[in-house]
Amino acid sequence: PITGHWIWGGGFLQTLGMFDFAGSTVVHSVGGWSALAGVILLGSRSGKYRADGSVNPIMGHNMSMVTLGGLVLWFGWFGFNPGSTMGVGDGSAIAHIAVTTNTAAAMAILGSAVASWLIQKKPDLSMIINGALAGLVAITAPCAFVSVGSAAVIGLIAGGLVVLAVIFFDKLKLDDPVGALSVHLVNGVFGTIAVGLFAQDKICLLYTSPSPRDRT
Repeated sequence: PITGHWIWGGGFLQTLGMFDFAGSTVVHSVGGWSALAGVILLGSRSGKYRADGSVNPIMGHNMSMVTLGGLVLWFGWFGFNPGSTMGVGDGSAIAHIAVTTNTAAAMAILGSAVASWLIQKKPDLSMIINGALAGLVAITAPCAFVSVGSAAVIGLIAGGLVVLAVIFFDKLKLDDPVGALSVHLVNGVFGTIAVGLFAQDKICLLYTSPSPRDRT
């Protein structure tokens, strides 16, 4: 709640001119930094790393449930991002955000599938699911300020980033069973940067006017 009001409701980041529409920074990256602290304090699970330092994968026991959980999260994001308009008076804004959100998630699936195929020599379902979530996290800040084409690029990059991040954290021996650091921390930070890289003035003006009437 404290970090949320850094950007929303007149917080100090908002007064500095920062845009974070639905929380890539103050929700996802903050959660990711907290998770990193927890991972460092708790240490790795027994048997996760071999004596030579190599990774001993501890596989998920029910990938069907993992997939279902990913789909539930994806569906929930349609409430999370479009719902951050805080009203239903402007249907065009809600529609735009829903499309950018969905586009980023879909393209992130492609990005993570290709990255895992190239790096691990096979497509990895857990990476693909985390790819979709990474795309959703990355688009959460810029969803209202970017074009659909830009959302596709953001998602594609996020999908590749999550695969690289999982491998990177394993090299550091930071045991992250569900990839929370890679999804929320890395792509929360990327989503924050993506606002500056991809936001368009003609779209941003729709969300910075004082009332829906003024947005016309």
